[in-house]
Order: sequence, then structure tokens, then C-alpha cells
Amino acid sequence: MHHMNRRDFLLRAGGGALALAGSSLWFDRVLAGQVPASSEELFANQFGVSRQDMQKLLGVALSRGGEFAELYFQYQLSNSINMEEDIIKETSESASVGVGIRVLSGEKTGYGYTNDLSFESMERAATTAGAIANSTGTPISIDLRVKKPRLQVYDLNRRFNDEKLQDKIALVRETHDAIVKHDSHISKGRAILADSIEYITIANSEGLIISDVRPQTRLTGIAIAEKDNVRNSGFSSSGGRVGAGYYANILSPREVGIKAAEEAITLLSAEDANAGEQPVVLGVGQSGVMIHEAVGHPLEADGNRKGTSIMADRLGKKVANEIVTIYEDPTLEQLRGSLNIDDEGESTQKTVLIENGVLVNYIQDKLSANLMNMKPTGNGRRESYKHNPIPRMTNTVLAQGEHDPEEIISTVKKGFYAKSYQGGQVEDSGKFVFSVNLGYLIEDGKLTKPLKNATLIGTNVQILENVSMIGNDMGYFLGTCGKEGQSVPVTAGTPTMKIDRMTVGGRK
Repeated sequence: MHHMNRRDFLLRAGGGALALAGSSLWFDRVLAGQVPASSEELFANQFGVSRQDMQKLLGVALSRGGEFAELYFQYQLSNSINMEEDIIKETSESASVGVGIRVLSGEKTGYGYTNDLSFESMERAATTAGAIANSTGTPISIDLRVKKPRLQVYDLNRRFNDEKLQDKIALVRETHDAIVKHDSHISKGRAILADSIEYITIANSEGLIISDVRPQTRLTGIAIAEKDNVRNSGFSSSGGRVGAGYYANILSPREVGIKAAEEAITLLSAEDANAGEQPVVLGVGQSGVMIHEAVGHPLEADGNRKGTSIMADRLGKKVANEIVTIYEDPTLEQLRGSLNIDDEGESTQKTVLIENGVLVNYIQDKLSANLMNMKPTGNGRRESYKHNPIPRMTNTVLAQGEHDPEEIISTVKKGFYAKSYQGGQVEDSGKFVFSVNLGYLIEDGKLTKPLKNATLIGTNVQILENVSMIGNDMGYFLGTCGKEGQSVPVTAGTPTMKIDRMTVGGRK
């Protein structure tokens, strides 16, 4: 079962300490600002890990007869600022470094990791990973050849990690002030800025060595509104793999704050939703969470390989209305889930999953693709060097349709419009429950009363079959996806869409 609650995740973010992992030499270099712009330079020049060391470690990892070995080096700097009640409540700055070493032997995976980049410590981790195999391997000589990512989908100009603290605080304050000054019924505002820069180098026994430098930024506004003993919250966030110019040129901090405040104020006058089966229109953007959870997870290859997903053995079969096309595309520029390469060093690509209603592909990593006799899709992902890569979503998108959003709403005599969400859960069977934060009643083809305390209940098969209209608009939901104890940044894109019949849970 997959659980997701973006508010809970955001409320746990932050801290008040400087956390550093690694040697004192590494600590000194961080403080001296000697971190190079290139990941390829970083591990050799700053941590003393040569290409020859990598070749030796791969040989150690395969010494028990494994079929494939991989080194995943990661160095990450992360920062966050949290403002509420007109003061900076928390700041955090953390840094981590380490290597994860994986060995594959058939369906079995061995894994070891360490945050000590001395050769002796890495050799122990390689020996641990290699123990998954139980024979004597033939000594091999691995010639590592540098490969450059063919894409650059991040904005590395004016990286947030390089911005001055006072400039970051100014962004947070602008968001916070926009919330609290929006309306007299706003009782509390909170603004959070989180940014990170991640240096990745991957080497494997197939001779690959490849590196990536990955920025990530997210600005979040949370508003609390109160009136006549009614209390509601609104939420807004924006960001991605962007530079500092994003909030000056694309979406201002003020807009992020106002959006959160408007939702909270609207909910003060919202009524409880009517329960029962009815037509449902899923609004643009935030409804991407449903595509991600209810459709994306069942299409990840590991669940299909093991037969636990409802989509297992349905490849090549019709699983949705013919107007439905859903794809994975980590190559979309600067989105939260975008990647130049995946965490196995595979080049990323657009992968169509459902085409005109027919299931045509799964979301693949290297292991599942090999076992299923299919090609990797560039979707092997991991939270950090401490984690084994597994097939994961990046940017999951429901393709645009041909209808104007207003036209879609006009076809509903009486129904429910879902605008924003609190979270939800999905089972392997495809059954789901999503909590809607803000919805609207549709009457005679128009949005009328705001609604709250609603849930959307059903199965992914039901959604896919009952989609009858898809909008020509598009919006994106910024999320953090949890699976098997690992969290990774993702995006989900959806136009407005109509589902002819869906169960709405409510208090009326």
C-alpha cells in the first residue's frame, strides 16, 4: 500500500542544526567553499577517490561471482528556512556524502554502503554487497569510460545553494507576509524554502562512469484561516530543478502566499459535500496526485514482475478509455521530478505507458527490465546512497485532450469538482481513497458552492474506463513519493478531466 500526505511531509521538514557526515578533512573543505561545480572533479579531487579505486572496488564486488556491480557516489548539500508568526523559527543546513555498492546475481541483490570514502571502508562495503553470490568469480579488468549525459534539463544558473542567506530569507518573508496580510481572518501563516544541490557519480562493471549535478528547490506557503469557531488551512507550493531567477521571473513568492491564503479563506464558507455516486470533474494540476498514485504506482515494473499489481499480465490490453494516454517524461525541463540520468546511469527518456487506452509499457529499472526481457526506461531511482535503486516515477503526465475546461464543466448537471487534495492511499488491488481539501458543487454546468470534507473512492480501473472528457489545459502537482521506505521528488501533470461515475464520500 502506498501512502502520501504532502502536508505531513512538509510539516516535518526543517530543523535547527548543521549536520555533517564524513571526515574532518571533508568538513574543512565544505567550510572553505571548495566544492567544485563538476561532480566528476568532486570525488577525485575533494575525496581522493580515483578512477583506479573505482575499478578495484568493482572487482572486489564481483569477486564472489556476481553478474553486475555498481558504485553510486553521492554528495548533497541541503538548506531550509521556516518562517511563522513573523519570525524565522527554524533554519537547517546539512551535508552528506557516501557511496552505495550494489551487486546483482540473478534475482538477488546485495547492497553495502558507507559514508567513509577511505578505500578500506569502501572495500568492506563492496565485500558485503558481493556476498550475495556464492561462487568464486574470475578476476576481471574493468576499463571505465566516461559518458556525458545527453541532456541538461536543470537550471544551474544562479543556483539556490550559492545564494546569500539574507536573499533566501527575503523570499520566505515575502511569501509569509502575502499570507498574513491577505485577509483579516488569516490567523497564521507559514512559509518554508527548501533547496539542495546533489552531486552524483555512477560507475559499473559494464564500463560506465557518468556524473550529474542536480539542483532542487521548493517554496511552500501554508495559511490558517479562522471565523466563528471554524478553522481551515490552505496550501501552495512551487519550484523544481530551478535557479534563483525562477521566483523573480516565473512565479513570485507573493503569488505562492496568496494562493495558500485564498484557499484557506474560501474553505471558511465551504459546506460539507454530498455523498454518493455522481459525475466528478478533476481539476487541472493538483489532480495529478491521483494519476501518480492510482495509475502510476500500479505501472511500476517490480509489482508487475512479482504479480502483485492489478496491471500485471495486461500488457498490450485495453485498460482505459481510448481518449486516455499517460506517459512518464523525466526530460521535461526543470520540473521537480526531472532527471538527466536515472540513479543507475541510464539516459532518461519519454516513455508512453498507456496509449489510446492500451497498456504499452511499464516503468522499468535495470533489474526488472532484465528479468522481464524488456528495456530499461531510465526510471531506476533511490533516495540516497544508502538505498537500493527500484523502479520509480519521475514526471507522470496524463496527455492533453481537446476540450476547454469550461466545456467539460458545462456537461455536468449536478456533480462534484475536485480542486485540491490533502493526501490519500492506494492498495495493490487498485482501490484508492483520496481526501479532497477544497471542492465545488457543480450545478447546471457551473461551479457554485465550495465544498469540504470530501473523499474520492474507487479503483484505478474504474477511473480509466470512466474518463469521458479531457481538457486542453495542463497543470503540475509537486510531490514527494514514498515507496519501500524511500522518498523521492516527483511531479504529476494533469489537464481538467471528467469521470462519468465516481463515489464521493461526504457528511451529507
